[in-house]
Amino acid sequence: MARSGWTRESKSADPTVGEMQLQDRTSLRRVAGLSTELTDITEVEYRQLRLERVVLVGVWTSGSTVQAEASMAELAALAETAGSEVLEGLIQRRDKPDPATYIGSGKAEELRGVVVETGADTVICDGELTPAQLTALEKVVKVKVIDRTALILDIFAQHATSSEGKAQVALAQMEYMLPRLRGWGESMSRQAGGRAGSNGGVGLRGPGETKIETDRRRIRERMAKLRREIREMKTARDTKRARRSSSGIPSVAIVGYTNAGKSSLMNALTGAGLLVQDALFATLDPTTRRADLDDGREVVFTDTVGFVRHLPTQLIEAFRSTLEEVTGADLLLHVVDGADSLPAEQINAVREVITDVIKESGSAAPPELLVVNKIDAADPVELTRLRGVLPDAAYVSARTGAGIAALRERLAEVLGGLDVEVSVLLPYSRGDLLARIHADGRITATTHEEGGTRVRALVPHALAAALSEYAHAGSGVVPD
Repeated sequence: MARSGWTRESKSADPTVGEMQLQDRTSLRRVAGLSTELTDITEVEYRQLRLERVVLVGVWTSGSTVQAEASMAELAALAETAGSEVLEGLIQRRDKPDPATYIGSGKAEELRGVVVETGADTVICDGELTPAQLTALEKVVKVKVIDRTALILDIFAQHATSSEGKAQVALAQMEYMLPRLRGWGESMSRQAGGRAGSNGGVGLRGPGETKIETDRRRIRERMAKLRREIREMKTARDTKRARRSSSGIPSVAIVGYTNAGKSSLMNALTGAGLLVQDALFATLDPTTRRADLDDGREVVFTDTVGFVRHLPTQLIEAFRSTLEEVTGADLLLHVVDGADSLPAEQINAVREVITDVIKESGSAAPPELLVVNKIDAADPVELTRLRGVLPDAAYVSARTGAGIAALRERLAEVLGGLDVEVSVLLPYSRGDLLARIHADGRITATTHEEGGTRVRALVPHALAAALSEYAHAGSGVVPD
């Protein structure tokens, strides 16, 4: 269990924000065996996710055995992050998932036997099930069945802390839940008009509206309200992003697979003190911090939400305003888990989502710098092979600090290559612009004239745009 920084040896040290958040998150645990759910799942209409003792099941349609086992291992990590205890895992080899029960009737009966033998109360499927598949499989195994999408949504709901994050998760959950609403018994009854029966009057005759239809209508109304709130929050986020862009300070977006160590790397580069936990989707809300590189250049780092294979489309849509942080960045710092068995699949999963977001925004893709993290935990042979496959990547350990200094030098080199050379004559009244050139750029030559200070420098694109009106002022030449 992770501990906060509050120890007997350092009682005077203040805990970081991340340590306090981690302490709050670990202070409440689910207790197994205290369930109040009904034995017959068909007696309840709406069920909250209660993950305690689970059995995993997946359909292996393509790829190698290693890939199938890695996918199941990731599903187990997701289940444990949600607070469950994984008892067993089953894989069914099929050309495609069964349209009725996802794994086929024979395998469903076998799954029922495993559930009875282990005493599991939940089955988690490694894929997104249709409402029909969900219902049919529950009838066979006679316990709650959820899919990978519902599991990820549950984790997001637990870890969202900001108002925007909570609204985005709520919208994604409702989009997922809407086609899966079910009702039994009285929940399917009709709501009659003012006077039920054949003499109810004009407009009041007929069966009326079912309870489930009423619930669907209320969910749609709630979804519309959430979309309006998210749009308003997006406006505020766009304003802050535009303000950062106009400042001329280079922006670096840290992206990567979930649990690759993005927050740890952010802490190592900026000392931000963000929450760090060995769990999937530990942090969801983007965090922005400023830091100085070794050459004195000021840089803005933004930690973004992690990605995963088969990330639910509902989450991509709901978190689109957050994911758009990558479109306005000057550089993408793509963090890869060097200790993972399939790092190439992690890279492809992240790039797939980023490509979709950038394509819809219509902007050009920022340059990318791969950073292989956790080299202290990686197998030496696999790490050597990875260095051959990704020779241009930076190799670091955010936990031990190995390679961080080299990464900072690499960042200064890459960001310096993105600068624009300008030659401007700044009036003496625009000392603010000269100060920005000193802070964010590199001056190569300067001279003082009657009309102002003539400067030749390498500056970021945003600052070059602010200096454009002074680019051709005067006719003097800056000496080399």
